[in-house]
Amino acid sequence: MTIIENIAQSLSLKTSQIQIVLDMFEEGATIPFIARYRKEQTGNLDEDQLRSIEQTWKYQNALQDRKASILQILEEKKLLTHELKQAIDESQTLANLEEVYRPYKEKRKTKATEAIAKGFGPLADQIWEQKYDPAQLADAPSLEQAGYILAEKISDRADLRKMVREYIEKNESITSMKKKDAQDPQGIYQNYYEFSNTLTRLPSHRVLALDRAEKEKILTVSITSDVDTLQALLQKKLLKPSSPSRAYLEAVIRDALVRLMLPSIKREIRSELREKAHEHAIKGFAANLSHLLMARPLKGQVLLSWDPGYVNGCKLAMLSANGAVLDTTVVFPFRFMGKNDEVNQESRDYLEAVKVTKQWIRQYHPTIVVIGNGTASRESEDLIANLLEDYPDISYLIGSEAGASVYSASELAKEEFPDLPVEKRSAISIGRRVQDPLSELVKIDPQSLGIGEYQHDVPQKQLRETLDFATDKAVNQVGVNINTASPSLLRHVSGLKKPQINKIVKARDTHPFTNRLQLEKLLSAQTYQQSIGFLRILNGENPLDNTGIHPESYELTNRLLQEAHLSLSDLHTQSFKDALAKLDAKALAKTLESDLYTITDIIQELHSPGLDPRDKMDAPILKKGILKIEDLTEGMELQGTIRNVTSFGAFVDIGLHEDGLVHISRLCNHFVSDPNEVVHTGQIVTVYVVDTDVARKRISLTMIDPSAPVPERKPHNRKGKHPQKNNRINRRDR
Repeated sequence: MTIIENIAQSLSLKTSQIQIVLDMFEEGATIPFIARYRKEQTGNLDEDQLRSIEQTWKYQNALQDRKASILQILEEKKLLTHELKQAIDESQTLANLEEVYRPYKEKRKTKATEAIAKGFGPLADQIWEQKYDPAQLADAPSLEQAGYILAEKISDRADLRKMVREYIEKNESITSMKKKDAQDPQGIYQNYYEFSNTLTRLPSHRVLALDRAEKEKILTVSITSDVDTLQALLQKKLLKPSSPSRAYLEAVIRDALVRLMLPSIKREIRSELREKAHEHAIKGFAANLSHLLMARPLKGQVLLSWDPGYVNGCKLAMLSANGAVLDTTVVFPFRFMGKNDEVNQESRDYLEAVKVTKQWIRQYHPTIVVIGNGTASRESEDLIANLLEDYPDISYLIGSEAGASVYSASELAKEEFPDLPVEKRSAISIGRRVQDPLSELVKIDPQSLGIGEYQHDVPQKQLRETLDFATDKAVNQVGVNINTASPSLLRHVSGLKKPQINKIVKARDTHPFTNRLQLEKLLSAQTYQQSIGFLRILNGENPLDNTGIHPESYELTNRLLQEAHLSLSDLHTQSFKDALAKLDAKALAKTLESDLYTITDIIQELHSPGLDPRDKMDAPILKKGILKIEDLTEGMELQGTIRNVTSFGAFVDIGLHEDGLVHISRLCNHFVSDPNEVVHTGQIVTVYVVDTDVARKRISLTMIDPSAPVPERKPHNRKGKHPQKNNRINRRDR
């Protein structure tokens, strides 16, 4: 089977699709471009499928290279047999290939290699024939040396290792115990001090928690094994019914199992569990990031951004409807407070903060106030809520501060606001990410956004590549305004690199672009082709330049309009939309000798030119009143925004400083294995209060309506217990 056939089989695609995509990659085409403008050739493969092809192609090539290397080594050593070559050729994974190759690898110095060097190999071979009583062949020291050789021989057999591994994976558990004298003052790993979980039902977040605790020397983690049962399985496979060597070989088999096989197999199982957990965590992180980047922007709103603080004050930034900074200042309403102190609303500092804020409201007329959710957020919300009683047309919301401090101290922030101190830059970032989340959040390292799980424990290269892909996908789905997009945003546009971005920024600073064709002279032919469909020109010379229609299809678009008796001059009229809705895409594709995908996309773009896909998402929840954790009561119904999705549930912003947790078992009325199947970041949800812990500032929520009838649940396992109970996990597992 060829590599392309392998990829097609593993991804359930046609070989022709794989070949076409690989050819396009070879020609320099990008994933966003292929997904958007080459649907006919690929059979409408999306970005994720295209990336899977790319990654699987790289993996399969690495596998083939390793096979070739191993075959060459075995040929040089004259060890290659027909059966061994077949086993190598049939290996589907690198791990399986290494198992086949294990017995033939150059080994470091072991007891077996020492015994072979001393000349005990022939004795071991003779015993292995099981024709003689070993005691008749040699003395005890010699038998011990032969035993080392045989134990390694048994341990290296791929079929035996596979049998042992499958038994452990199916029947055993991972356990942990707190190390003696280990320090865990906050009890972060308290749930794991005496812990056991079957390998078949082990959630990925527990794998990561155990790994971290083990690394911090708090827990001892191990995998159980029934040595007697495993030894019996090996003996049944290896020993002849009436073997004169039985007693001796039973001891050798146990030595091979306990000393060699189990330690290495358990390491492999732990490694594979870790790898799968990393993949799951990275996938979840990317999903959260995608939804965060695609959050609905609050367009056209003049906005007051309030970054709370005690000693260093509250940093304020007034932003215009397009995100321009109108003014910045710092007020100190809580200067001499600790977080447990009462706010003195009559203090000079507090009154001055109110005065300044009211002056700004009268001067700039903001419609929304965004309050950061960090230190002094609750006190700031009190102040703003009381102040806005006199301004009923202004709402407020609690915004995420995650990553704002990282951005404000970055070189990018210094370039954008060289005359502003770090603190004021963070206030601007908090406000802008509400006005246009995508444009602002691309400036911040995704790992600083508070939307991941164990992000510092996973392979960083793999994480960066996955998050970059998620960002690229979001940016190209939305498209960017070529005349206003920041270099950070342009970096994620299909085909654009730093040199081309610098050219674009320099050119637009002199003369803003009025036509996509102006970029054709600025960029290479390939860069222009790959990027231009994702670059928008608002109010330009050609209305099509503010759509996702690629210039290569402009001539086709004009023919379509002519066929439909429509004119671009009527593009934004209702009659134009009504006429488009009546068009038969299949008939037009045949008449215009084009493909259905392109015709369909053109009609959609003409129907809603410049449409931002984010406008279909839930809008942020705006508040008028105020809520404290003490105000919450059991069963209270609230609206909230999903802030983060983890393996064990979802954290919901209900307008307090503290997010509430909806445990995985409370997301819906049926069993959920992955919260991402039910919720996503940025989603607006209805939740109900389960209970609160005021001292620890923890809020337990449910998305299951307490008044709704509970559906009958049937047991899912042999013991008659619902598997949802196995999902219990403490919030500390974050």
